[in-house]
Amino acid sequence: MEEFDLIIVGGGPAGLTAGIYAGRQGMKTIILEMMVGAGSGYMVPLMENYPGFDLISGKDLLEKMRKQVEKRVPIANMEEVKEIIKNDWGYVTVKTSKGTYKTKSVIISTGSRHRRLKVPGEIDFVGRGVCYCATCDGPLYSDKDVAVIGGGNAAVQESIYLKSLGCKVTIVHRRNKLRAEKYLQEKLDENDIPIIWDSVVERINGDKNVDSVTLRNIKTEKRNKLHVDGIFIAIGEEPLSKVAQNAGVEVDGNGYIITDKFQRTNISGMYAAGDITGGIKQWVVACAEGAVAAISAYNDTIN
Repeated sequence: MEEFDLIIVGGGPAGLTAGIYAGRQGMKTIILEMMVGAGSGYMVPLMENYPGFDLISGKDLLEKMRKQVEKRVPIANMEEVKEIIKNDWGYVTVKTSKGTYKTKSVIISTGSRHRRLKVPGEIDFVGRGVCYCATCDGPLYSDKDVAVIGGGNAAVQESIYLKSLGCKVTIVHRRNKLRAEKYLQEKLDENDIPIIWDSVVERINGDKNVDSVTLRNIKTEKRNKLHVDGIFIAIGEEPLSKVAQNAGVEVDGNGYIITDKFQRTNISGMYAAGDITGGIKQWVVACAEGAVAAISAYNDTIN
C-alpha cells in the first residue's frame, strides 16, 4: 500500500491549487481525479473575471494549472475514490477504483455536478438534443434553435457562448428576473438574446431527436410548445459529497461539506475546498480554499 503525506480527491481548480501548494511545501502528494482532465471545469466556455486573464476558457486555464502542478505532484486520471476511512491510529485509508492508499491527510475537492430538470424526455434524449455543456455540444447546433434553461451565471454564459457559435438562442427562466451577475446580464443585452420569463419545462418532446419543449407559465398556467433542436440545461449543481458523508464528514442541509476558516472538516486530517463547500462558487474562491486547505494540512501534520 503506497503511503502519502496528502491525497487530494478531485482535480478541479481547488484540487489543483492545493496540489501546487502541497508540492511546494515538499509534501508527498497525489491528486485523484475520477474523470479525464479536470472534470466539469473543462465545460466553462469563457471567463473574464479570473485575475490575470482578460478572457480565458475553463479548459485553457485548467491545462495551465495542470502543467504547473505536474512539476511536483502526479495526477491520477480516471481513478474514482470509492471510500475514505479514518483509522484509529491517525492515518486515513483511501480506496479507489484502482487501488488502496494510506495518507496522513485528505483534501476533498470533488465539486458538484449539473442538476437535472427531472422531466419526461430528459433522460431519453441525452445526446440527442438534451445537453449540459455548451462547450462540448454547442458546435453541433450552429444555425439551429436552442433553449437554455436557467437564470444564473452558467445559463447566461452558455447562452452568450452559443450565440457566438451561430445558434439561435432563447433563455427560459422560471422567475421574472435573472440571478446572473450584472456584467453578464449586460452582455446578454448586447447579444440581443430573448428570454421567456416565469416559465418551466414540463416535457421534452421529439422522435429520434428533440424537436420541442413544452413550457408552462407558472403565473397563468398556460402551456405552449417551443420549437428547438437542442436544450441546454443550466439550473445549478449538486455537491458530490457522498463519499465524504460516508466517511463521517459533516455536511449542511444541501449536502455541502461544512468547514472552518482553515478548511478543516469535523474529522481531523480531513479538509475540503472548492464548490463542495458551497458558498460563493467562483474559481478564484475555489483556488483560495485549495491553498488554505493545503497549508492547513501541512501545518497540522508538522505540529
